[in-house]
Amino acid sequence: MLGVLQGFATLAFVVAVGWLLARFRVVGAEAQRVLSLVAFWVCSPALLLAVMQRTPLDQVFSVNLAVTTIAVAVTGGLALVAFAFCWPQADAGTRVMAALCASYVNAGNLGIPIALYVLGDVAWMAPVLLLQLLVITPIVMTILDRSAARSRPSWGRSLVSLVRNPITLGAVGGLLLALTGLRLPPVLADPVDLLGGMAVPAMLLAFGISLQTGPRAGAGGSMPQVAALVALKLVVMPLVALAVGAVGFGLDGPTLFAVVVTSALPAAQNIFTYAVRYDRAVALTRDAIFFSTFGSLAVILLVAAAFHAAGWV
Repeated sequence: MLGVLQGFATLAFVVAVGWLLARFRVVGAEAQRVLSLVAFWVCSPALLLAVMQRTPLDQVFSVNLAVTTIAVAVTGGLALVAFAFCWPQADAGTRVMAALCASYVNAGNLGIPIALYVLGDVAWMAPVLLLQLLVITPIVMTILDRSAARSRPSWGRSLVSLVRNPITLGAVGGLLLALTGLRLPPVLADPVDLLGGMAVPAMLLAFGISLQTGPRAGAGGSMPQVAALVALKLVVMPLVALAVGAVGFGLDGPTLFAVVVTSALPAAQNIFTYAVRYDRAVALTRDAIFFSTFGSLAVILLVAAAFHAAGWV
């Protein structure tokens, strides 16, 4: 339980610093955009390169990867269906961001400490990181690039845009290093680690600044959409993971506990960076992250208590 509280307290503290900086006018709204862009183009790719090259491959390609893939597909698909029928006026970029809010978990800055303190091993995050960084992110970036373009680019140009995307390059580069067993020389590894260490603080500070400089949480009539996305993220996705893991794959004990906890993590802060970068559903994404982050604390504590009471962990 302490690990859950510690992970959330760390997040909240850095977000609060960003809010205070904006509240006392040390920085303005432009700082949010600058921090988000620096995180997108430089720091996040460096972090992904460093993390993926150190991830044990046997932990990546496991049954948890299959369960997580199904849970993400079901939950993200439900978000797309909900927006298509309930909010048909939403454009393609907004629908994509909604699907991310419902299914793209905070596996990095919150997932890693929770995996360490609650699950006992950071490697439990490896399947989620692989799926999100090497499968979901490239697909999403291609769709957003096409949505943001004034004229619809060909699939060839979309592929080129995908290859040039810094997030994808960092993740793919890290996986290639892990597969080949190679390591960056210190002259490159040290600055990569240094830049990667800036990614999470930059994203959290930008998020905190937006809470002060942007519309208040839930403003603009977006609360029905936010509520639907938070319910999908914190209720539907963990239940799908539990059902698929236990019934479909026969998982139990710590393995099932790990896949349910990772599915109950809140929407990731880095999708807010994507929203800012492509100017799609920025307020909606921010609010979904905000409410799912606080709600996730109660959900994960409930999941942990249930598994402990049942004697499964």
